[in-house]
Amino acid sequence: MSCTTRYEKDKADKQQNLASKRLKVIPPEVLSNVEIEFLNLDRNKLKNVIGISELKKLKELALSKNELAEFPVEIKNLRSLEKLEINQNKMQNIPEGIFCSLHRLKHLKLNNNRISKLPDDLSNCGGLEYFNISSNWIRVIPPCILTLKKLVELYVGNNKLRKLPAELFENKVLKKFNARSNPLREPPDEVCSGGLKQIRNYFSQLQKSDAEEVKKIKTIFLGESMAGKSTICKSLCMEPEVVPTEERTVGIEINEFPIEDFTFYFWDFAGQHEYYLTHHVFITPQAFVILVINLQSYSSNDENFKSHVQFWISNVLMRVPDSVVLPVGTHIDCCDKEAVEVKKKDIVTRIREMLEERKKKLDQKIKFMEENNDPEMFLEQVDNLKQLANCRAKVLDLVAINCKNHDDIKQLRATILECVREEEDFPNAVKILPLSYRAVEKAILEMSHAEDFPAHGMMSLDELFSSLGKKEKLGKVEKEVLKDILRYLHRTGLIVWYEEIDMLANKVFVKPGFLIELFKTIIRHDIEKQLKNIPVAILTEEKAFSRDVKSWIAKFKCKAMLDLKAMRAMVKHLLQPMKSDERTDVIDEMLGGTNEEGKLFNLFVYFQICLPVRNANGLNVKAPEFIPGKKWEPTADSKVNSYLFPIYLLTNTEVTEQWKHDHEQDLCFRFCFLPEIPEGFFQRLIVEVCSLYSSHWVGRTMCLVVYIKRQVLLKEIIENNDYYIEMTSRKPGNENDFRNTWKVILAIYAKIRELLEQWPGLYLCVRTPCRNKNCLRELEWPDIDENTRDSAMTQEETITCDICGSHFASAFLFPYVPFPKEVPQINTTINVTTYGGAVVGSGNVLSVGTQNFEG
Repeated sequence: MSCTTRYEKDKADKQQNLASKRLKVIPPEVLSNVEIEFLNLDRNKLKNVIGISELKKLKELALSKNELAEFPVEIKNLRSLEKLEINQNKMQNIPEGIFCSLHRLKHLKLNNNRISKLPDDLSNCGGLEYFNISSNWIRVIPPCILTLKKLVELYVGNNKLRKLPAELFENKVLKKFNARSNPLREPPDEVCSGGLKQIRNYFSQLQKSDAEEVKKIKTIFLGESMAGKSTICKSLCMEPEVVPTEERTVGIEINEFPIEDFTFYFWDFAGQHEYYLTHHVFITPQAFVILVINLQSYSSNDENFKSHVQFWISNVLMRVPDSVVLPVGTHIDCCDKEAVEVKKKDIVTRIREMLEERKKKLDQKIKFMEENNDPEMFLEQVDNLKQLANCRAKVLDLVAINCKNHDDIKQLRATILECVREEEDFPNAVKILPLSYRAVEKAILEMSHAEDFPAHGMMSLDELFSSLGKKEKLGKVEKEVLKDILRYLHRTGLIVWYEEIDMLANKVFVKPGFLIELFKTIIRHDIEKQLKNIPVAILTEEKAFSRDVKSWIAKFKCKAMLDLKAMRAMVKHLLQPMKSDERTDVIDEMLGGTNEEGKLFNLFVYFQICLPVRNANGLNVKAPEFIPGKKWEPTADSKVNSYLFPIYLLTNTEVTEQWKHDHEQDLCFRFCFLPEIPEGFFQRLIVEVCSLYSSHWVGRTMCLVVYIKRQVLLKEIIENNDYYIEMTSRKPGNENDFRNTWKVILAIYAKIRELLEQWPGLYLCVRTPCRNKNCLRELEWPDIDENTRDSAMTQEETITCDICGSHFASAFLFPYVPFPKEVPQINTTINVTTYGGAVVGSGNVLSVGTQNFEG
């Protein structure tokens, strides 16, 4: 036997991969092989591991995604064990005496079980470097974790923790830590989101001064236009006041108001759907949601309930699945008492039915997954579904009020206060903060309310640090600590600081309301009216004329594009009442100049609201699509001259003209959403996808991209209660075509998953329709995790439909080629879109692909 052959045999003897074999017991031949050092039993049906104690040389053991209800006691005999993964099972307890002999253990995964307590003898694993106990029922960090001085990574997210011990962060070896989705008071979740350094600085500040209890609640007002949100806000803050129609909210307005010992930040969101695209920027966890419903215009039918109530609750629960929502009915003075009671009862009943239907859908989906022929392949998805089903979403009983009645407003205040004091619903309404945090917050508030403070509220970091340094009451606070406090205040909504955006990293918006004013200048329901109202003097400043306004309006109505000059003119019109020097500062900073793009437009692109459009005059429209390595001379005229806003698009004409029609042999995939696709999700996806590819066309509910002559069409589809994005691609001709096609498909899928992180209350599954067009079967994609991401999703060369019995090559249905390790891009500096004779994107313009590509 050759050395190579002997080496391969020795390696095979020491390593056993039995993942996804549907095992109910460990095979005897495995247990009898005492030389085994690495054993993978992931994704099986094991309820116990009897006999595993015989494998004395075992160093790595993977038991994830099985059916273990009790922690296997025999593991205590595996004294050579260095790595143990036993996550995603059903374990509730770990008995004492397991870890006292596992002195070599370095890596331990226990996440996604039902563990409420850790054994004290875990402290014997002094060499433990990685520990994951996320998604369990842990209420307190036990002392045994504090003794693990070599711990480099610790994950405790999605438990029931209220407090983190300061001693934990004295361990300087600890490099990675995550505690998200816990009802934390100390430190607050907004501090933990800043990472280890900020947490350590927080505890350092606590040691230097006393702690302070802060009772602060962000309260979000949502509902249809003209429901009375602004009137309620103003009435809660002062005497009842009716807001005239011409003064209705555009975008978002913010007010601060104390009710007894709580401070409320009232965020009043405009009701028109055009504004909803920006809501995701500001809707955050731990907020109290008040849904305002106009009882005068409400009628007891499905469509009315959907627009007045269901739309808003559904989108809130998708964004923050454990939200608390208080429905408030308004305009009762315009209805008789009997009608009010009937409408109240109808709304309460329908909300209850809606939530029950939501829970029923999730339960049905869980049952379907668990009863699947290969349930172990869908464990990740089942876990996600169960987490959604267990969320503490709560919709309170409707309160009906007359906004002009002082007693009704007084009663509403009492109801709001009673709600936020309910600890089960608002476990972290009370936060523990160092005095320095509160001192900086108060100093910033005082500064922003000073008479000589600029109306725009913009300051550079250095200016802000300098101003805070002059506050005697504040004392000496280090610059790094000040940055941490600013991060905290940004997450609470008191200030806005986008340090992750290069162009804005040195700019702090001390008055968030002003930034919102800038947003709502462009993202609004009456753009045409605003364009018509631009004064002649401002047009002259922008070297434009009245006839240009007509052209801007026509271009906007036809193609949803806004010229850069038009946007600048609208913002300048908004800023007219401002002092001239302040106005100049804002224009220079936010709108940019001749050679620099404005920060406002960077924000629009950053939040996936629009695409930059570049002038395509003079380009060779017959030129082929740009392919890396082939020469193409860019045009001199490639500056941004307008922006495309997908939310304003009305048709799919451009896309359908390029795509022509579906072919029977097209590849087709469906990204299915439960409970539904959030408002604006598809438009944001368009912006993300178009950042990857140089040739693309966009429409209201369609987007076509091209990558090395591979066309991929995206469509948003809503049919009855089914919500999905369909991705279609022309049939590849050879193996290389398949590889390139799957690169595009998986890159777009990665963008969808990336966006989904902002909607924790949303479930996504991917399905491939059977290629027999007469068959209704859809094959579901199994989990994609770290074990499958770098390999084919299936090892089978052919797939058989269990309904029609047809056989198909796997590459037509699932990613059969290896997954790309990185999202494919034509060029990181290129982002070009053909759209009606213009080029949309950023970077150097390299080509325009306007010809039709054959599949």
